[in-house]
Amino acid sequence: MALATFVYTLIMAACGILSIIYIGSIAALLLTGAFLLGLAAMALKVCKNEEVHTGDLFCGFEQFGSSLALYLLINIFTLLWSLLFLIPGIIKAYSYSMSYFVLTDHPELSANAARKRSMQLMRGKKWKLFCLQISFIGWGFLILLTLGILSFWVVPYMQTATAEFYTDLLAEQGELAA
Repeated sequence: MALATFVYTLIMAACGILSIIYIGSIAALLLTGAFLLGLAAMALKVCKNEEVHTGDLFCGFEQFGSSLALYLLINIFTLLWSLLFLIPGIIKAYSYSMSYFVLTDHPELSANAARKRSMQLMRGKKWKLFCLQISFIGWGFLILLTLGILSFWVVPYMQTATAEFYTDLLAEQGELAA
């Protein structure tokens, strides 16, 4: 997963460099959803003790339309909630945080259905996820000290912890991940 995170970072950095001529911005918009779905799928594989390959990063492209739609929906709704005030936007971002895991487990769902399912799963659980994420603050400082190099290991660790959180949510509701 560290290598996949490195590959993802290189591709997004290339998009950032190309954003000077607008091609990179469009490429980042089109690619990010599929890559986030691929990272979610990899993290779920780790949770299930399945073998993970760097190429799994690209499995999100098998559901390109759904992943792009989900990425756009999440960002649009979060932006709209943030226009009210910053706090509602943050709360909604936590509500949508399990969307890519839901879409990974249920590829037959539409992007909007995955977003709504994430909202159901996160009802009453946002604070718990916030506490999990804030526990990584020390790692954030270490990433800064290593000029970002440590992020190639910490980001997959955080992604896998979030995937474990997702599987715990499913277990609490008596569901099994597909």
